[in-house]
Amino acid sequence: MSRASRSAVLSVLALAAALALPAAGPPAPARAAVHHTGDEAAVLGEDHARTHARLRRAAQGTQGYPQSRRTASLAALEGSQRRANAGFDPARFGRFTRFFPSPDFGVHVALLPTGKVLLFSFERVEADPTKETGPTNTVGRTNAGRAWLWDPAAGYGARAFKNVPPPVVLVPDGTYSPRPAPFFCAGHSYLPNGMVGVFGGNVGGKGGSGARLSFVFDPWTEKWFRNRDMAVGRWYPSVVTGPDGRQVIMSGQSERGTGTPTPVVERFPALGHRVPWRPYDIPVDVPAERLRSDAPFRNDYPHLFSLRDGMIYGLGRDADQQWLFDPVEDVRRDLPRRPADFRGYGSAVPLPAGFRGPDSVLVLGGDPRDPHTYRLSGGRWSTEEPRAFGRTQDGTLILPDGTLLTVNGALDTRDYGHGPFNPKADPKYRQIELRDARGRWTLGPAQRLPRGYHSNALILPDGRMMVTGDELQQIANDPDIKDGMDGSIELYEPAYLHRGARPALDRVPAGDLRYDSAFQVSSSTAKDARRAVLLAPTTVTHSVNTSQRHLDLRMTGVQGDRIGLRTPPSAADAPPGHYMLFLLDAKGVPSTAKWIKLGVR
Repeated sequence: MSRASRSAVLSVLALAAALALPAAGPPAPARAAVHHTGDEAAVLGEDHARTHARLRRAAQGTQGYPQSRRTASLAALEGSQRRANAGFDPARFGRFTRFFPSPDFGVHVALLPTGKVLLFSFERVEADPTKETGPTNTVGRTNAGRAWLWDPAAGYGARAFKNVPPPVVLVPDGTYSPRPAPFFCAGHSYLPNGMVGVFGGNVGGKGGSGARLSFVFDPWTEKWFRNRDMAVGRWYPSVVTGPDGRQVIMSGQSERGTGTPTPVVERFPALGHRVPWRPYDIPVDVPAERLRSDAPFRNDYPHLFSLRDGMIYGLGRDADQQWLFDPVEDVRRDLPRRPADFRGYGSAVPLPAGFRGPDSVLVLGGDPRDPHTYRLSGGRWSTEEPRAFGRTQDGTLILPDGTLLTVNGALDTRDYGHGPFNPKADPKYRQIELRDARGRWTLGPAQRLPRGYHSNALILPDGRMMVTGDELQQIANDPDIKDGMDGSIELYEPAYLHRGARPALDRVPAGDLRYDSAFQVSSSTAKDARRAVLLAPTTVTHSVNTSQRHLDLRMTGVQGDRIGLRTPPSAADAPPGHYMLFLLDAKGVPSTAKWIKLGVR
């Protein structure tokens, strides 16, 4: 939202407060507001009348859940976090630092090769956190998406955010009302030129139904571009980038509504169309293509990973739906049944494997009764070290030093231990967990807010972790529900940032780097460097993060301020695209990363 738009909305909010309906009785249905704006439409115009109707409903939400309650809740969480974390040594456990408002809920996030973070979600239709915030079942213009950029270099205030609204589309929901594309609960991954491909979204109605939408976000121009619609609608699909730089799209609830996931597999761009490689290769009106093989997942958002053998591993939420996809031969094969039963939205991570790409995956979370973690390696499952307790809606990240960190979590969707749509949460879900190089887990400090469903996290180029998401908790703890800053972001400094001075990484190659080839970087502390690692940027939603990847680089020698390195062996080890390069010293302290680009057309 621009400053001008925000000022206009604030003015309308004042009017909405005067026009607010009595607290008694339920709010008007969202669909009714699309068609019945009364005499206001004749006086104010249809769009303004619709805005007033939406804001009246929001005002009802503030009456049912007043600002005083939100403010008191946030203050209580701040106090309990401070007390809980007083005993954690930052040099061992890290520490949470900044907490600040954001204009977006952060249902989807992506770190861009510019260092900025893309956040996108939906326009809320409810301000009461005991009710559904998003327009899941809404038909018409209020079922709309929104998107913002956060620039960490610009700080933490409103000026650090830039509105990058999605294209206006006509949604086939019977109203065909133009609105910013409702692409929330879509799937996404990166293209080799750093753009983010986003597929699917919500048409509305039927408990939420799949849209055929296909977009890319260009980090260089900071604009969205639309491509040809997919063959089928998808809501809650998964997307992964393969060794050829093309994106494979699976699952998602179909146009028929919730409970009808599609088995159709698609690839973008279609063969015969060039893979976007350079910053100015912007795909517009480019089609996807339907593959012969299918992916009949019974549940949406499967975990997808492209591992070092060039295969795509599809790990479904159902234990018996674990599959191997060959993107070249276009065939699907069975993998062994995963231990344990059904898992909801929980995390999965391709484990670091040194100088080669990952060849195993750790599956964890998704079952509040099961704290164990499960590893798929060599076509076999094994039960690994458990975490302290089971949780769903969690996120697990690979840190630059190769260790893992779990953040966020809940008992179930919208349930933090006291029933669904109840903002009160079991305090344990606020604690992070850390996995060391030996695979052992340890509980760490607590974050400010509980964050469960729609929560997200990623690693920034300076080595910090950014945490966001969960609109229920964000509006329940909003310091000013009327200011348009609906979301929040919290930053965490891992322990390695509290172990002394950081090594320097001064210069890296600017061009594309071939696989299995030598290159040099410069560092004023070159003699202190013990490791050089690549960390892929994260784009994540609903605990599904297909893009994570960690590789060590071979160090071939040090001469003065020059460090000789060698790129990964092949595109199967590290799919083409942008990676953060970190230098680490003997204590595991990382430099601030610089971006390199792997793969030559």
